[in-house]
Amino acid sequence: MTKSVSVRCPSCRREHRYLPPQYPCACGAPVTVSLPPTSSPVSVRHRSWADAWTEVACQVCGRNGQWPQAEFECPCGVTVRLGPGDARTRPAAAEGGERPPFRPLTIRTGHDAVACAAQFLRWLGFPGVRTAVPRPPSGVDLHGPSVVGLVNAATEPTGAEDVETIWLHALVEPAVAVAFSLAGYDRGARARADELRLPLFVLDLTGTPQPVNEAADVLMRRGAEEA
Repeated sequence: MTKSVSVRCPSCRREHRYLPPQYPCACGAPVTVSLPPTSSPVSVRHRSWADAWTEVACQVCGRNGQWPQAEFECPCGVTVRLGPGDARTRPAAAEGGERPPFRPLTIRTGHDAVACAAQFLRWLGFPGVRTAVPRPPSGVDLHGPSVVGLVNAATEPTGAEDVETIWLHALVEPAVAVAFSLAGYDRGARARADELRLPLFVLDLTGTPQPVNEAADVLMRRGAEEA
């Protein structure tokens, strides 16, 4: 019997119970699109026909079949897909060389969140990143020679105003603007960040930043050198 699993939305961090789907094999046996232990939930931002399907072998007859990927719609508006570990949810090697694995920093306080984000930016290749706790009136929690960062450790999603604030600071510096949030981002913030090409990351309590938009995916792949 198929068992439900607990899944956390990578955008709003809300917990859900998910029951993996079953499909009928040509032999008549049910085929379950099971989730491997290394499964990582990711938000679906760019749909393609190939990515929407997965190959699963029937446990009765052994026939391989193509079935829809395991995914669901979160109430926050994000489509969440559950599949094998994806480059968008784990540290990726920078183009032109291998980057050592990122070492997460467990988050228990707002200060931990800021420290984790600073450590992540240094890992991406931004040197000399400094933290500011408590948050200064400028709204800039992280500051380096070529980067400025916002870290929202509140329980409410980050809004468009915060995204625009850190973007404006980056224009003045000039520097790369990056935003981090524990509670995710509202629709306005995500839309504005996409317009500004500003990377958005979500922090979970294990201290592993996860990219939310395409700009964050690019920063993960390329690192600071090509940002």
